[in-house]
Amino acid sequence: MISKSLKAVFVCSIVLFSSCKDDKNSEEKMTTNTSDNILLQKWTGPYEGVPAFDKMNVKDLKEAIETGMTLGLEDIDAIANNTEAATFENTIVPLEASAKELNDVFTYYGIFSSNMSSPEFRDIQGELAPKLSDYNSKISQNEKLFQRVKAVYDASQKNPLPTDQQRVVDLTYKGFEMNGANLNAEQKKRYAAINKELSSLYTDFSNNVLHDEENYVTYLNKNQLGGLSESFIKSAAKIATDKGQDGKYAITNSRSSMDPFLTYSTERDLRKIVWTNYYARGDNGDDYDNNQIIAEILKLRKERVGLMGYDNFAEWRLQDRMAKTPENAMDLMMAVWPAAIARVGEEVADMQTVANANGDKLKIEPWDYRYYAEKVRQKKYDLDSDEVKQYLQLDKLTEAMFYVAGRLFNYKFTPIEDQKVPVFHEDVKVWEVTDKDSGKHIGLWYLDPYAREGKRSGAWATTYRSYTSYQGETNVLASNNSNFVKPAPGESVLVSWDDATTFFHEFGHALHFFSSNVKYPTLNGGVRDYTEFQSQLLERWLSTDEVINQFLVHHETGEPIPASLVEKIKKASTFNQGFGTTEYLASALMDMKLHLADPTNIDIDKFERETLAELKMPSELPMRHRTPQFGHVFSGEGYATAYYGYMWADVLTSDASEAFKEAPGGFYDKEVADKLVKYLFAPRNSMDPAEAYRLFRGREAKIEALMRDRGFPVPTEN
Repeated sequence: MISKSLKAVFVCSIVLFSSCKDDKNSEEKMTTNTSDNILLQKWTGPYEGVPAFDKMNVKDLKEAIETGMTLGLEDIDAIANNTEAATFENTIVPLEASAKELNDVFTYYGIFSSNMSSPEFRDIQGELAPKLSDYNSKISQNEKLFQRVKAVYDASQKNPLPTDQQRVVDLTYKGFEMNGANLNAEQKKRYAAINKELSSLYTDFSNNVLHDEENYVTYLNKNQLGGLSESFIKSAAKIATDKGQDGKYAITNSRSSMDPFLTYSTERDLRKIVWTNYYARGDNGDDYDNNQIIAEILKLRKERVGLMGYDNFAEWRLQDRMAKTPENAMDLMMAVWPAAIARVGEEVADMQTVANANGDKLKIEPWDYRYYAEKVRQKKYDLDSDEVKQYLQLDKLTEAMFYVAGRLFNYKFTPIEDQKVPVFHEDVKVWEVTDKDSGKHIGLWYLDPYAREGKRSGAWATTYRSYTSYQGETNVLASNNSNFVKPAPGESVLVSWDDATTFFHEFGHALHFFSSNVKYPTLNGGVRDYTEFQSQLLERWLSTDEVINQFLVHHETGEPIPASLVEKIKKASTFNQGFGTTEYLASALMDMKLHLADPTNIDIDKFERETLAELKMPSELPMRHRTPQFGHVFSGEGYATAYYGYMWADVLTSDASEAFKEAPGGFYDKEVADKLVKYLFAPRNSMDPAEAYRLFRGREAKIEALMRDRGFPVPTEN
């Protein structure tokens, strides 16, 4: 998942609809002295300058953001008040370069928000949210600015600009239009007020989820560790000790802790407690409950797009996505849904058979699913996930990703000593990325792998600086962030196959950042139902023979993974696809249906229950993200009515994978790899995604490949 930090939401001058502007701004600014605040100072040091993560202090944040907004508005005023006729060079280019200081501050803001949150930061975040909303409105509703953008756009419709410039103009104008630039004065006032209110609601939603993640910890005694691996037990003991509970074992309220516990713990009552804590985040009927917040968000979103004549939020949002309409997105999801829930029925029947054979007198419940699925895996495929885990070391997986990047992109990753590049936490490591042949510097890759208090859950990728060339080439500063449980001293970090897949997925985002060859910042943006495609595709290289044979070695003996175990893994590749597909699709369908519904007097809890009943959602598993904790959709707008995009992207992924399978060199075929980089990674958003895919594949993607991948029945053509 691409980072949803507020940098991605607020930083840019035309922030509601453009990509972040990470580039140099040469204009002199006279009003404010920025030298005293470290967060506003120019990035210095090697590698074209890097963020001063070692010196950042949350106390400097409020002043830095407010100063950055002042300077950003100076940039906008200079563009808007230019008396010369509007051109690409005097309007669009300075708009692309605007708000440099604020962009840089939001690099730090993103770290405080996602990686190093604290009560002090959350107070500042709450105070700044409405001010940032006002800032955005002053830009998106600046009539003089919009008229200059419109003049450039109108002229380009008669006399088209060079391809990349035309794409920037089209995206910029469309962004203004989608965000109310054509509204009258009264409507604009209400539009701005709605955005201001939403900004505070998004912050409250996120902080409520984080509160429940931090405060619901399950402590175990020594006699409650049945089924758990030695490495997991050691990690749980360390976490408990760090939390002042020496002699106990902590199961934190995060997926990285919850998932293995539910898979292996023999303590059913404790499994229920851990499951309930995790899936009740934001839904505990207390001061941190998110249901009313969600209801207000839905009402405000509908009202806002209604000002522009749209029937619902989904209709407005999807017009510039690959799906184009909510109906197209729903058609794809509902084409897969029946096969997914049918497979769940088969999986549950297999689990119940195992439970009955064991003499376990129970009906499979959600907190049993992972546990008995693992039993079925062992019985059906003689495959023990914990056995596989012994060969999945985080360090070796990192080397495997570097190997893949070298084969496909010709990149070399070289570790950097800590003192050369500042980091915000001792766990963060940094590598230099160069071209293997020429030695050309491409950028830096930061890795923050471990869960900790104050770090949001999940895994994500983000950039601190993106590639552009319109003011001279810039390097890329990209990061991957995970929540692996930190091991006890001297122990290896062992991860599940699913977590290893996610690790590759997020690295795919980083490679997308590094491979960019676009000239202008706006073209580094993305179409949401396309940007997950590149990262989902990279997951496929984890199971290639080259990676398995070289990098999957036993963490104690160093012995390579046995061929017999590899064969079991491949045979079980479609195992549990009912669970994986259904828990995801349920969330995606809920996202869309919530935004198509009438939000007047909506009861979120009731709507969730009734919608799942209508979908015939199996009772044995929950949505991947229940509504009260669905941060993708309600902590901001990046994935709102867009969570379906993972499925849309996976159609492309499955189809593109078959292009590699069909090639002489398989997944490392040079000709196909070169086309992959040229058409699907390097262009970013400089061309229409559908056209980019056709150039790569020679045709549009087909759903049949996805169904084959998941072991579902392939639909027959009429």
